[in-house]
Amino acid sequence: MPLSKRCGAEFLGTFWLVLGGCGSAVLACSFPNVGIGLLGVSLAFGLTVLTMAFAIGHISGCHLNPAVSVGLVVGGRFKASELVPYVVAQVLGGIAGAGVLYLIAKGQPTFTLAGGLASNGYAEHSPGGYDLGSSFLTEVVMTFVFLVIILGATDERAPKGLAPIAIGLGLTLIHLISIPVTNTSVNPARSTGPAIFVGGWAIRQLWLFWVAPIVGAVIGGIVYRWLGSRSEP
Repeated sequence: MPLSKRCGAEFLGTFWLVLGGCGSAVLACSFPNVGIGLLGVSLAFGLTVLTMAFAIGHISGCHLNPAVSVGLVVGGRFKASELVPYVVAQVLGGIAGAGVLYLIAKGQPTFTLAGGLASNGYAEHSPGGYDLGSSFLTEVVMTFVFLVIILGATDERAPKGLAPIAIGLGLTLIHLISIPVTNTSVNPARSTGPAIFVGGWAIRQLWLFWVAPIVGAVIGGIVYRWLGSRSEP
């Protein structure tokens, strides 16, 4: 499959992840009487990955996440030479998804970007008021586990055809745990999209949601490369 088509698939998939996941938080989470709440938002993020894994997994591998692409390089599952085009496509897809979400949301008279457009944050911008240290640790550990799930579920020895379900449910669980801490990133592209439109504090805090997920992904790639190795001493 040509790299251009694979990058196009990554753009589309990341667009859907941000529109579907962040859209559920912005448009439906607190809707009067029928708001979906934390559980609904967590499921929405998991479902975006699950649906796109079935739709484009056979085209691009359905990374949808710069940290995942980095982790797959470290884990020996992806070419380092294709990392930059994938990351660019993912970030652009995240920005496009956030842009469409903003255009929809601003049609509501009381909408304001002060609500954050589902941006990730720490300290005063953490949903639960968690500090920088807790937020950084959360993002590292959650991304680490996410990479182990991805690498394990897509291992050639794993049950065939079930990887999207495991990965989607894994992302759902990650959100259930960490939305109160950082609004859950584990994905620099997902964080960059809303931050571009919110600006200010969201841009200033964006560094954490690049550094911590990538650190976690690198650790995950290293650990699974050892854990899943067939060689015996």
